[in-house]
Amino acid sequence: MSTASLVAPHGGTLVNRLVDSAAASQLKAKAGSLPKVTLSAKQACDLEMIAIGAFSPLTGFVGQKDFESVCRNTRLANGLVWSIPITLAVDEKTKAALKVGGQAALYHADGTLMAVMDVQEIYPHDKKLEIPNVFRTEDPAHPGVKAVLEEGDWLVGGPIHVITVTPERDKGEQFTEYRLPPAKVREAFIQRGWKTIAAFQTRNPIHRAHEYLTKCALEMTDGLLIHPLVGETKPGDIPADVRMECYKVLIEGYYNKNRTMLTVMPAAMRYAGPREAILHALVRKNYGISHFIVGRDHAGVGNYYGTYDAQQIFDQFKPEEIGLTILRFENTFYCKKTQGMASDKTTNSKPEDRVFLAGTKVRELLNAGQRPPAEFSRPEVADILIKWAQAQLQPA
Repeated sequence: MSTASLVAPHGGTLVNRLVDSAAASQLKAKAGSLPKVTLSAKQACDLEMIAIGAFSPLTGFVGQKDFESVCRNTRLANGLVWSIPITLAVDEKTKAALKVGGQAALYHADGTLMAVMDVQEIYPHDKKLEIPNVFRTEDPAHPGVKAVLEEGDWLVGGPIHVITVTPERDKGEQFTEYRLPPAKVREAFIQRGWKTIAAFQTRNPIHRAHEYLTKCALEMTDGLLIHPLVGETKPGDIPADVRMECYKVLIEGYYNKNRTMLTVMPAAMRYAGPREAILHALVRKNYGISHFIVGRDHAGVGNYYGTYDAQQIFDQFKPEEIGLTILRFENTFYCKKTQGMASDKTTNSKPEDRVFLAGTKVRELLNAGQRPPAEFSRPEVADILIKWAQAQLQPA
């Protein structure tokens, strides 16, 4: 079985912007004479996603026509569906050193040379266009809006030639064993004999409700990819290393490991709700996914989006434009009446028969060293989170 048996990448070709060792040596030699751009955490994540093909068909940071088309029409200028502009924002000082037709050296914040960029365009960062279209709000308290407002007022567009995606000094937790690019994930699916694969996007630990969704999806497909986001997230989110321990213990104890795979996605969160749901789906298509789970308030934050806005946005497109099956799940919970996981579709129980805990209540229990009810969270997962939560209470 070849990779052709899997869903085709978005746009038809899986991009690879990582250069070989000979080209890397030439770029390193040239970089010292080029204007320097220091990447933000979000930009470094975006660079990796472009480099490995997760953002196919993008070969670099978008130019002005693509930027405006994505913001206004949820499509690239060529008509291909794309929901969030992947931009390289710079300040006035950095912009002054750049020249259209020239190149720029892109550095991680720790000083690592990551890539060389062909500067094809420099254009104003139209935040008044981007923010309300992408985030459906202009509230500066929204973490995605706040991030864009703090970015530079100029955007640089052009392809990138990537030397490395791994910073030399400030590496953080790389999860190397699980950090597989789309091409390698596709190979793994073929080796396992999977043709149809469901993916679950998460930036949180998996509790019983989400476990139920993933297993429903697995009943429909050959395999399941649990695909947590480990790039930049907002303060207050549970750290990726803690979440990874939760995923591993959960898979070990409660999933069929022959039908379940765990890898990570190094993207940054935008918290853009519906728009980000589309991006997450298209990215998973590049990884070879055929079915993508979209649950309640996917990629949302606060009360900015309706419960199922992230599902309904897919109705704006023809199925072939998205190119994979969207699995839409309602809010799920443990139902005492039916003694199993359920949703409004499958039970007629009353609210008092449903085990559902708000995030604040879960955090209170964890801080107190108490496990949430077993109907809400597996005890092994709860114990990992208790250890983390109580460590946060200790004085620095």
